[in-house]
Amino acid sequence: MSNLKESLDQVMTIEGAMLVALVDSNSGMSLGHVGSGIDVDAATAGNTEVVRAKLKTMKALNLKDEIEDILISLGKQYHIIRLIAAEPGLFFYVVLDRSRANLALARRKVLDIESGLKI
Repeated sequence: MSNLKESLDQVMTIEGAMLVALVDSNSGMSLGHVGSGIDVDAATAGNTEVVRAKLKTMKALNLKDEIEDILISLGKQYHIIRLIAAEPGLFFYVVLDRSRANLALARRKVLDIESGLKI
């Protein structure tokens, strides 16, 4: 049984969390999201391109490794893209208010939630 809603709600308990979405990197579409402040459709499509570009670069460099997460630091926000290990093609997209979030704790909590996600 899916626990998507519960997982999204858990991410939103992170201090400074503004938005979380579970994204299908094949289509760029959100499978579910919670929060506000950002155009979810534009963000999920754009961050799908970030994931695709990094995977393409890793292939070109012949890197035999896997992406755990991608961090984008903006002046006022952190954006975490966390690939779901058990569900290839899916990733969490998390937006945090930089002034309120502890990045290390947020990354750890997203990892913990990702490991318990059932689709």
